[in-house]
Amino acid sequence: QVQLVESGGGLVQAGGSLRLSCAASGRTFNNYAMAWFRQAPGKERERVAAISLSGYGRWYADPVKGRFTISRDNTKSTVYLQMNSLKPEDTAVYYCAAGSNYLASTYNYWGQGTQVTVSS
Repeated sequence: QVQLVESGGGLVQAGGSLRLSCAASGRTFNNYAMAWFRQAPGKERERVAAISLSGYGRWYADPVKGRFTISRDNTKSTVYLQMNSLKPEDTAVYYCAAGSNYLASTYNYWGQGTQVTVSS
């Protein structure tokens, strides 16, 4: 089992920045690929960014390319999502997830989520 706890969400104006963190505990963090997903009201959950075990492989959804950066610190068992140039359409609950393959869409462990609200 891997336990994931997100933090760093909040209310920000359009054009602003937020940095989300996800702290992992339980099994060895660097055995897992990590990802960030989001779900807006009335919409399906979507994967926005993912990172490989080593951190060298990264994937981004088209809507966030060039604005979001995923990173990980295996010494701290933490994955981050730096979000810049935020838009109202980025408003959602953001979840971190752990899995075996950063290019896969299926992940095994999930955090409880953190709310991000971007005002126009």
